[in-house]
Amino acid sequence: MTDDRDRPRAAAAFDALGAEYEKAFAGSRTHRRSLEWLLARLAPGSRVLDVGSGTGRPTAETLANAGHTVLGIDVSPVMVELAARQVPAATFQCADIRDVPLAEGSFDAVCVYFSLLQLDRREQKDLVRHLARLVRPEGYLVLATVPLDVDGVDAAFMGQPVRVTSFPAQDLVALTEETGLEVLAQEASMFTPAHPDARPEPHLFLHCRRPEQPRMG
Repeated sequence: MTDDRDRPRAAAAFDALGAEYEKAFAGSRTHRRSLEWLLARLAPGSRVLDVGSGTGRPTAETLANAGHTVLGIDVSPVMVELAARQVPAATFQCADIRDVPLAEGSFDAVCVYFSLLQLDRREQKDLVRHLARLVRPEGYLVLATVPLDVDGVDAAFMGQPVRVTSFPAQDLVALTEETGLEVLAQEASMFTPAHPDARPEPHLFLHCRRPEQPRMG
């Protein structure tokens, strides 16, 4: 589990950003294409888990507007309040996803857009493995991150202090495949958030499926 001091720190950064985060990332075409990829594969009325749901836009809103049942989980109470107001068709809960009792195979898809970066590497591996189990066989997991070789680096994100950990792209792909998921597609891009304190950052989107049968070897 995350250190008790780090959990409020992560929440505090996003509490402070609030709607500014949504505005800064609204122009991400790669994120939109990722959602289109998922929507093209979901059956009507699918159940989707949005981990680190933020303000609810664009992920929960896009999926709910398409008729899917969306549960969003986020550690920031400010973000959850914004999301509940902006996307009333979805359900949102303020919690650490690891503390929420959810049944294995209970979701048709899980979205994890930029939600791993404030966890250490062991926690990231454990969480991806946990989320993979929540996906039903033949269901999907879509994951996005900033693919850098950094471990516990203190940084400023849109003016807020954060501690960042991530993996290089090839290591993230390997980590995901080790959980038993199949990486069906991936897209890398550079994106500059629309914020005066933001810098260009690499983004990596992985589009995965949980096989009907567990992968061997």
